Amino acid sequence: MAKKKKKTGVTQDPSVQKYMKWFWKLFGSAFLIIIFIFLLASWGAFGTMPTFEVLENPRTNLATEIISSDDETLGKFYFNDNRTPVNYEDLPQHLVDALVATEDERYYDHSGIDARGTLRAFIFLGTKGGASTISQQLAKLLFTERRSNNIFSRSIQKVKEWIIAIRLERQYTKEEIIAMYFNIYDFNYNADGIRSASRIYFGKEPADLTVEESAMLVGMLKNSSLYNPIRREELVLQRRNVVLKQMEKNDYITTTQKDSLQKLPLGIRFNPESHREGIATYFRMYLQGFLKDWISKNPKRDGSEYNIYLDGLKIYTTIDSRMQRYAEEAVAEHMEQLQKEFFVQNTPKRNPTAPFMGVTQDEIKNLYKRAMRQSERWRAMKAEGKSEKEIFDSFNKKTEMTVFSWEGEKDTIMTPMDSIKYYKHFLRTGMMSMEPQTGHVKAWVGGINYKHFQYDQVWQGARQAGSTFKPFVYATAIDQLHLSPCDSLPDVYNCIEANKYGNIEPWCPKNSDGKYSGEMKTLKNALANSINTITTKLMDYVGPQPVINLAHKLGITAEIPEVPSIALGTPDITVYEMVGAYGTFANQGVYVKPVMVTRIEDKNGSVLYEYMPETRDVLSAEVAYATVNLLQGVTESGSGARLKHEWAKGRAVYKEVVTGYPYKLDNPIAGKTGTTQNQSDGWFMGMVPNLVTGVWVGGEDRSIHFRTTAYGQGASMALPIWALYMKKCYANADLEVSKDAFTEPEELTINVNCDKKPEENKKILPDDGLEEIDF
Repeated sequence: MAKKKKKTGVTQDPSVQKYMKWFWKLFGSAFLIIIFIFLLASWGAFGTMPTFEVLENPRTNLATEIISSDDETLGKFYFNDNRTPVNYEDLPQHLVDALVATEDERYYDHSGIDARGTLRAFIFLGTKGGASTISQQLAKLLFTERRSNNIFSRSIQKVKEWIIAIRLERQYTKEEIIAMYFNIYDFNYNADGIRSASRIYFGKEPADLTVEESAMLVGMLKNSSLYNPIRREELVLQRRNVVLKQMEKNDYITTTQKDSLQKLPLGIRFNPESHREGIATYFRMYLQGFLKDWISKNPKRDGSEYNIYLDGLKIYTTIDSRMQRYAEEAVAEHMEQLQKEFFVQNTPKRNPTAPFMGVTQDEIKNLYKRAMRQSERWRAMKAEGKSEKEIFDSFNKKTEMTVFSWEGEKDTIMTPMDSIKYYKHFLRTGMMSMEPQTGHVKAWVGGINYKHFQYDQVWQGARQAGSTFKPFVYATAIDQLHLSPCDSLPDVYNCIEANKYGNIEPWCPKNSDGKYSGEMKTLKNALANSINTITTKLMDYVGPQPVINLAHKLGITAEIPEVPSIALGTPDITVYEMVGAYGTFANQGVYVKPVMVTRIEDKNGSVLYEYMPETRDVLSAEVAYATVNLLQGVTESGSGARLKHEWAKGRAVYKEVVTGYPYKLDNPIAGKTGTTQNQSDGWFMGMVPNLVTGVWVGGEDRSIHFRTTAYGQGASMALPIWALYMKKCYANADLEVSKDAFTEPEELTINVNCDKKPEENKKILPDDGLEEIDF
């Protein structure tokens, strides 16, 4: 009988087999449930998931970017998102390295989900690092809602992030995902995206970031509110050094580099970007109105309107960022000093009605009432339905506020009425600079500080032009009567009879000093020294209407009354229009309308608008050249002569300067100063062959002014700004601002050489016959 073979191996306990079966059933069920949850999430059962089209074009709000002629960003228009995207190629490699080393070490090895990181986070409950990949973080920023405290909701959201991350990896390259992530992240202080963050925290483009600067910005990605370099510098420094350590760990930098970089300070150069701060603020606000007008007339293909705050337009402007900075610096340098003198002259002891002069208390009360009605406070409360009494009462309640001063902003407590009185003491200014051949506006300064003084004195502030209007009279006389700058008239008292040109009474203006020399003066000398009697006689010869016609052809749109007094500059004209008008003289008689925008593109680079120059022939080249020759006399021997001499006789503009005018510009300059009655307005219009610049300075109201012409004339109030600006421009050879002589027409029949023998010039009799008399 055969023996039975013994069974080998271990016989499993039936109860163990039972548990193993249950384990695998549960594991399989859980796996299927997870797969089912993922499927449900992908089908949109737990909330809308982005479609293929949405993934192809993720919707983000893009700021409209304002770009200067030298390719610098002047500012942006945006609601909440100050975002201007950059391409991956524009990111420095060390910025990308810092991101990968810190946020996703295996970024290039996974397809959206890091299995190892996810397992680690699950086992250690996130204590040894999270599991979110860069793709998941981008998915969360782009397409998923804010996290809920509910564990089920948070789990579902995480599932959705995984699904979207995988889809993003299929749709985009690794490089595109990194660029999108940097472009979408909010770094605080309106620093939406890496480009805004680089400009706001370091004042530079992303490509120019250093390794330690890149490390700081990547460190902020963990939580930009917590790691705030403006409020928590030490914490951000520690976080930056962690990023540098990660870069060393992943062999992106050496240990020596890491040790050296960790010792460096953050090096923050904070440049906040807002609508009221930064460069060219007044110009940007003008541009806002320009764009709204353009948008209303140029809809999208689907009929909807462009949105300058969301659609990522690119506005290419004529402003040169370097010249704009020089203009703003020149304004600040001069106005701060001029304001000091104004405060000295308007102490309560020296001027009980300060800052006003020559007005009654009732008139002052009316000025303040008008200021209240024009204020933002009044507009807002009126919109809320408040009564006038309630509004007036609110102006006398003390409140915390920040006010402007030339030493910097000051926090204080005062009533809104007191703030109106405070701001009335500050002198205002407007300045514009233009290339006359193209009409390209190169600099635009509408005031001393847009945040606190929002009225634009370039575009909005029309003021009496004073003697800067006189060249229009002289140009009309040269054009119609064939006169030359060397022809002469007597400086004698004369009148234009009543009712001759619409004037009800005889008009008999005096010279500014009330004196008459009785001598024959050339037109060049007369304009250089603003001799009113000779300007009056020229007006009598040509009549007001031809002068008005010329002014309108020169781009001045203001209504000008047909009366002889306009010869001395009574019309209100803006700096913008005066610069355009003077540009015609420099451009050989051809008016070119000032232009500020050359091109508009959408976010994809498609051209939506290109400007067409607006030009017209106004004067012959020789009449324009003769007028320029007249204006050169102003800087050679007249009120603008201080531009030419480093030390000149006379009272200094500033108390800090013992005497003289430190400009010493020895190149040909044509210009005209202007001062209105009571020194209410000070002007200077200055030209070189390829740049025309106008400056106005004055008080908010005409009764706010200096007591005398020592400080209140255009040569003291406005000319220094022009001179400081031009010296800065000349110091930068790249700008190519001309120092050459003005171009003389090939066939010049008008005599502009006043050094010729007397018999080659003529006297003009003081009558309508313009009879010539030989010397």
